[in-house]
Amino acid sequence: CYTSGTTGNPKGVVYSHRSIYLHSLAINAANAVGLHQNDRVFVVPSMFHANAWGLPHAAWMTGCDLLFPGRFLQGASLGRLIAAERPTISAGVPTIWGDVLRCADAQGIDLSSLRLVFCGGSAVPRSMIEQFHNRHGVRMVQAWGMTETSPLMAMAIPPKNCPEQEELGYRAMTGRVLAGVELRVVNEGEAVPPDGESVGEIEARGPWVTAAYYGEDAAEKFRDGWLRTGDVGTLDRQGYVQIKDRTKDVIKSGGEWISSIDLENAIMGHADVLEAAVIEIPDSRWDERPLACVVLKPGAPVTPNDLRAFLEGRVVKWWIPERWVFLAEIPKTSVGKFDKKRLRAQQAHGEMETVETP
Repeated sequence: CYTSGTTGNPKGVVYSHRSIYLHSLAINAANAVGLHQNDRVFVVPSMFHANAWGLPHAAWMTGCDLLFPGRFLQGASLGRLIAAERPTISAGVPTIWGDVLRCADAQGIDLSSLRLVFCGGSAVPRSMIEQFHNRHGVRMVQAWGMTETSPLMAMAIPPKNCPEQEELGYRAMTGRVLAGVELRVVNEGEAVPPDGESVGEIEARGPWVTAAYYGEDAAEKFRDGWLRTGDVGTLDRQGYVQIKDRTKDVIKSGGEWISSIDLENAIMGHADVLEAAVIEIPDSRWDERPLACVVLKPGAPVTPNDLRAFLEGRVVKWWIPERWVFLAEIPKTSVGKFDKKRLRAQQAHGEMETVETP
């Protein structure tokens, strides 16, 4: 499969029969997706997106029913298929499941057949996980991986005997490392302790982590058997990983780091915000500052100052953007991720109407 090219040109990732088989076993483990022959799997991720996240192979291994939605992934049509076909398991990127949630709320669509939705590809807002749980009784968890890792590496399954009031917090984390693979956090060439606080680049190795790109020499990315993922985050002693940002998306302002992912999730916690993507822009004083690109609900009378006030107390004060752009839609890649390369190009070419707050 080819990577989506979110931060560069797409690269061909080499899999083997062994890696696919072992990845399928990992998906079917009880502390991961845990497929059973009585499950009905609704395969929302595209087949070209890391083999639909490995779901077809894992489903065939257990004898599940497979349901494919076709090429049109609008929230209303997906919701109607769920109500009609009664799948028990599904997956996909947050943008698609956000559309499903809005259509289900507006049209009264029954999603109750779903026992698990694992969501990834980009950070999942905690507010979305809460809304699926509170309004539809659907258990959504965040998952993490990449094309180079087949893709599943971590799922946000709460730990044993977790109090109910803490479950949502765990499900909104990036995920707990699956059995069979390893993660470490590296900063300036040295592994940092798994204390949940020390930040660095996430590196991965294991039997379903690729060791090469097709037709390309990328030895530095796979040096010493560890894959440099390009994700910045933390790892704790329980094996929970928390992605803070992509190395190419993190914003360095006045010598301090701003996580675009955390800032996006905070903005999307506002009731009138549908989507938010944050990119860096040059700043004469601080080197870089965040530019917030926001899609509002139709007719929502929200101003940048309203959003700045909303963010106070939710993020540190110096993270709050001074510059805002309101868009009809945030451009997406072929697999539904925010296309920040296009946003940066549009901003650089003066194609965005930016509102600057005092």
